[in-house]
Amino acid sequence: MIRGTRQRQAILDVVHHSADPLTPQEICTLAKATLPRIGIATVYRFLRSMLEEGKLVVVEIPGEAPRYELAEKDHHHHFFCKKCGRVFDVPGCLSEVNRLAPKNFRVDSHEITLFGYCESCLQDK
Repeated sequence: MIRGTRQRQAILDVVHHSADPLTPQEICTLAKATLPRIGIATVYRFLRSMLEEGKLVVVEIPGEAPRYELAEKDHHHHFFCKKCGRVFDVPGCLSEVNRLAPKNFRVDSHEITLFGYCESCLQDK
């Protein structure tokens, strides 16, 4: 558990104000804006604690560092930019995802990640 409430609050603020999932390093960098001496080990302790409490979820992108976002978000998917490496939330879901499963199978959950180039990276081409 994180001892310092200022550290915990700085990390919470970063996670709550982010529209998209963040890596531990991104969280640490953003938290340093309000608490310059915060370290990556503190961020990892916080993330572990929040995962155990069910307040955060891990966003896995193959070949990339795990990212974290609030568990309270509505079901959604993600877009990974192959140039800048950022991950963006994609709101909503395919309404017919169950039809993608083989006949007589039941889908309990799913994750969909789109891969391509974000608007900023497309303008840089």
